[in-house]
Amino acid sequence: MRRVQLIEIHEQPWFPSFLRDGVTDALQYGMGFLKAYTPIGAMLQNALGSWDCRSILDLCSGGGGPWPELSRNLSGSPCGNRIRLSDKFPNLRAFQNVSAASGNRITFCAEPVDAMRVPRKLPGFRTMFSAFHHFSPEEARAVLQNAVDAGESIGIFEVTRRTASAIGLMIPWALLVFVTSPWIRPFRWSRLFWTYLIPIVPFVVWFDGVVSCLRTYRPRELRQIIGKLTGREYEWQVGEHLGDRGKIPITFLIGSPRTRF
Repeated sequence: MRRVQLIEIHEQPWFPSFLRDGVTDALQYGMGFLKAYTPIGAMLQNALGSWDCRSILDLCSGGGGPWPELSRNLSGSPCGNRIRLSDKFPNLRAFQNVSAASGNRITFCAEPVDAMRVPRKLPGFRTMFSAFHHFSPEEARAVLQNAVDAGESIGIFEVTRRTASAIGLMIPWALLVFVTSPWIRPFRWSRLFWTYLIPIVPFVVWFDGVVSCLRTYRPRELRQIIGKLTGREYEWQVGEHLGDRGKIPITFLIGSPRTRF
């Protein structure tokens, strides 16, 4: 199946911020409910330990990403208490909730952060979950090149896949929004309105989920993007983490400079 560069509704500047927050809240809760990225916890911890990383900067965090769960696995790591969320369209209410629930071990950037132009004042091992597919090949290369230029390690993780079976799973994924919406905190009547009376949130979750699958890079394509990077030498790991039996494979790309500045 060929990669198609379509648009996702919730990432468009014209999409109302209150609906975008509703979508990212639903995605955040769903990811946590399914523990989608828990299988790569050990891999991430090993990468952080191997390169002696002291802090983490999460890019395109949406509603907080998998960090509420993953951060527990890093409690013994120096960076376990130095995780910072960021996004080009920050969901500040969600970030505040994640930070408070973590006992402020997880912090956040209140201002917008572009993954292709990360300010040098935001150091740390860069991570991105379920967001790298948003970028065209040229933009994806810019995201990685920016990390290389800054000499920062980076980890990309994608649970979506460009397969018919993954696209089919987007239907139950959207239906999960109907089941879980009343349990998302903080509770808001507006969330129920845009889920049940006018179901924009579940529709966008389904539509963007299908588009995400069609846009997701395969390991071979990630290697092609890496091959176009310039600058200092990096050590790259690319592949699919199969995890436990029955779990969906997670595509990963992890890179770090061979030598430190």
